[in-house]
Amino acid sequence: MKKFAIAAILASLSAGAFAAQGDIIARFRVINVNPDVSTSNGAAAGAGLGLTQLKTDVNDATVPELDFTYMLTDNIGAELILGTSRHEVTANGASLGKVSVLPPTLTAQYHFSPEATFRPYVGAGINYTRFYDAGLEASGVSKLSVKKNSWGPALQIGADYAISKDYFVNVDVKKIWIKTKVSADDAGGLNLGDLKINPLVIGVGIGTKF
Repeated sequence: MKKFAIAAILASLSAGAFAAQGDIIARFRVINVNPDVSTSNGAAAGAGLGLTQLKTDVNDATVPELDFTYMLTDNIGAELILGTSRHEVTANGASLGKVSVLPPTLTAQYHFSPEATFRPYVGAGINYTRFYDAGLEASGVSKLSVKKNSWGPALQIGADYAISKDYFVNVDVKKIWIKTKVSADDAGGLNLGDLKINPLVIGVGIGTKF
């Protein structure tokens, strides 16, 4: 009798824990945006002002994030990720200032075991990044500008785990490819090179469906 009761509880939990076709999943996560930085030099490299010579880097940031998934079928969903982060940019270990990044990302997901308590998924899609509120300055170059728009691919893996009929915890990992061009305003917009940020985004949160 006890085994039957436990099985019934688990069955009722798994049956109502996750979304089906036509449902919307909403998640709130705390994410760590950890850039994997690489650079290439531009026209200013001959003057020793290329991003590679300057050993340019971008610090990580931990911020809140909100995302929504619309279930096209019981297994396939489309997720839109909304969040913004602010990063310090350094050159040779010294701060150049900070820049904010708004990277809405749309992924198509495949959800395994849609009726289970533990529901892993994978996804792939496209990222658009908008750079804004940049306050970057470099010694000998003065004010710096970054190209404001970036398009790139995104990959995703994660899982939801039911903790009640209506709520679940979520772990999510994304790899996003982001690139911008850096120029020196006080040198007539001289190209310093390309800055590839390509962050690994790790998130933990809670979600529900409606």
